[in-house]
Amino acid sequence: MIAVANQKGGVGKTTTSVNIAAALSMHGQRVLVVDLDPQGNASTALATEHRGDVPDVYQVLVDDLPMADIVKQVPDMPNLYCAPATIDLAGAEIELVSLVAREARLRRALAAYDAIDLDYIVIDCPPSLGLLTVNALVAADEVMIPIQCEYYALEGLGQLLRNVDLIKAHLNPTLNLSTIVLTMYDGRTRLASQVADEVRAHFGETVLNTVIPRSVRLSEAPSYGQSVMTYDPGSSGAMAYMDAAREIAHRATVA
Repeated sequence: MIAVANQKGGVGKTTTSVNIAAALSMHGQRVLVVDLDPQGNASTALATEHRGDVPDVYQVLVDDLPMADIVKQVPDMPNLYCAPATIDLAGAEIELVSLVAREARLRRALAAYDAIDLDYIVIDCPPSLGLLTVNALVAADEVMIPIQCEYYALEGLGQLLRNVDLIKAHLNPTLNLSTIVLTMYDGRTRLASQVADEVRAHFGETVLNTVIPRSVRLSEAPSYGQSVMTYDPGSSGAMAYMDAAREIAHRATVA
């Protein structure tokens, strides 16, 4: 169970969640993507209805609706499933405050969900350190952090790491920062390689060898309700995410 988190917006969290999940599913793994971002971008990219009164993660967290009631299979991807988010989720941050065990609502919902057939659960977090992200970190076994290869890349990362440590100390002792993915890498600029070197020097083996390049195809794919894996499998972005998924799967088997 992997939470994909970074409170900075625009670093490629959803793109990474969706495409890693799609790549793993194409290798025969059964994968559930839990969309925990009120913008619902992961749901859009996986062609899962998330408008109007569609049952979503909000009702699971706030109204105790069983997770099984909202999970949908992704069209044309037999091993991939999505728990959608609607705009209602934006209100969940406030409504969760007064609920019992508010930090563990998602963990409880996933524990009650019959996940015996699943190999991976990928949780796409919102760009904040609020209660939704805390719920993801309490539910997850590990954290994956996408970092864009741009100026300010490491800004705010300290706060996220402190939160991970706090959650580990008080709420989820098995949580582990397992993976850092370098995204939006532009090989033509010196800045990108400097940021990559800096992140590798700081985090060592936690950083995937595969870097995700800047790619028009990656940003186009969601508008067609697809991951880049099916939209343009031969593109540099798709091949990079396929390599990244292999690396993640290999690390899981070695661990």
